[in-house]
Amino acid sequence: MDFFSEYGDANRYKIQEVVGKGSYGVVCSAIDTHTGDKVAIKKIHDIFEHVSDAARILREIKLLRLLRHPDIVEIKHIMLPPSGRAFKDIYVVFELMESDLHQVIKANDDLTLEHYRFFLYQLLRALKYIHTANVFHRDLKPKNILANANCKLKICDFGLARVAFNDSPTTIFWTDYVATRWYRAPELCGSFFSKYTPAIDIWSIGCIFAEVLTGKPLFPGKNVVHQLDLMTDLLGTPSLDTISRVRNDKARRYLSTMRKKQPVSFAQKFPNADPIALRLLERLLAFDPKDRPTAAEALADPYFRGLAKVEREPSCQAISKLEFEFERRRVSKEDIRELIFREILEYHPQLLKDYTTGSERANFLYPSAVDQFRKQFVHLEENNGMIEPVIPLERKHTSLPRSTVVPANTVPPTGQPYMGSSRDRQDQLQNFPPPPLMEKSRRTMGSSTVVMKDTTKAYDPRLYTRSVAVFPPQPPVSSSSSQISFRRSSSMSGKQETVRAEMERDISQTYLNSAVATSPSL
Repeated sequence: MDFFSEYGDANRYKIQEVVGKGSYGVVCSAIDTHTGDKVAIKKIHDIFEHVSDAARILREIKLLRLLRHPDIVEIKHIMLPPSGRAFKDIYVVFELMESDLHQVIKANDDLTLEHYRFFLYQLLRALKYIHTANVFHRDLKPKNILANANCKLKICDFGLARVAFNDSPTTIFWTDYVATRWYRAPELCGSFFSKYTPAIDIWSIGCIFAEVLTGKPLFPGKNVVHQLDLMTDLLGTPSLDTISRVRNDKARRYLSTMRKKQPVSFAQKFPNADPIALRLLERLLAFDPKDRPTAAEALADPYFRGLAKVEREPSCQAISKLEFEFERRRVSKEDIRELIFREILEYHPQLLKDYTTGSERANFLYPSAVDQFRKQFVHLEENNGMIEPVIPLERKHTSLPRSTVVPANTVPPTGQPYMGSSRDRQDQLQNFPPPPLMEKSRRTMGSSTVVMKDTTKAYDPRLYTRSVAVFPPQPPVSSSSSQISFRRSSSMSGKQETVRAEMERDISQTYLNSAVATSPSL
């Protein structure tokens, strides 16, 4: 009977309500009846319709299994499909977070200096861990950082992340970079073909921290040309040596012909910020990537004195190249299906053992819990998110002979799902108490739901809030990638204007249009 004990979870999760929908599927909040924890169950449908989408999902669930850290969102469980060869949907159980940093920034105008420091500390601590595993996130932005009422932040959405291996072919490795422009490092502007460094994530963290300080994006560029203009307006024109290392020819020409700009004082740009914080921010936003600190060096900054001890912050072992062999070769839908099924088995230890040893049992003993969840999700979608009483299972395991079906009332409670040996390191972490929120902040931050990101039509936490909180109306911020003409300065030279026109036409039309075509992620 022990073999079946972990499969008695069809009724483990009591679904509450729909908290998000998108092109990827649907997200429901639920209660784990074994632990009492609130969770988010995300149904991702038709994952094999496009190989690129399936590879992105595989990449993310792999990384979230391998990267176990308090400041990274956790996958608690993945439901086992009825068949390892024919499934097309998966159900992923996440920890439930109440909001994201984007909403926190918009809805709270009374955050303190201690909040700012604690936010940046958590982000850099997570980034140190990620980078020691040779992983680059590549899409850090406020909407990809989950938050709760206790000021706890967790990085999510690793769908664009990559693991760096010394012998990886750079063109294959980096050509699908399409991250959000506003948080994109200058060395990424207009260039696909280059092998970048962890400094691209450091720049993004600097942009996010500046947004926390001011409540608005630092570089809201409308296209690549405008993005470079905004960067140089604040940071000044980069040196010729720095410009020479820009990979994109037109971007390099544009910067070379740009009129000389002097940097703006950060004290003038951020008049209410802590001067020590601004000195660190200047380092994070260095135009030249070699001048930016690593995450570990940033944690050692005087800004975190009394809060961070770099030697105590956890690191991660480098990830084996074999884990991401699929990134280095062409794979079919069947290959990806097999790899995703193998990842799902990581959360079902007994079946994983049978699978790796070639046991026949692993080929047909699949629980019907997914069928149970499918019925509940369909009912929720058809009834505007309202839940009905749990549908009882007629048979616990649809693929078993009737004589070996396990009655629901004989299945003992399951233990914690397999999470890997890195949990031992996580338990040793020293957690710092977060600064208390003012009543207004607590009321606002403790409102929304988990943000399960989808870049095509993602769940937007602004669409769902509990009745106990009201977000103040905010003017929409356009993130359109459409082509926009800018008024040219009367002092601009004819050569500069010509180069700029070429940049707007060539870079904006080719690079930016491709950047809009993103794929759904977890």
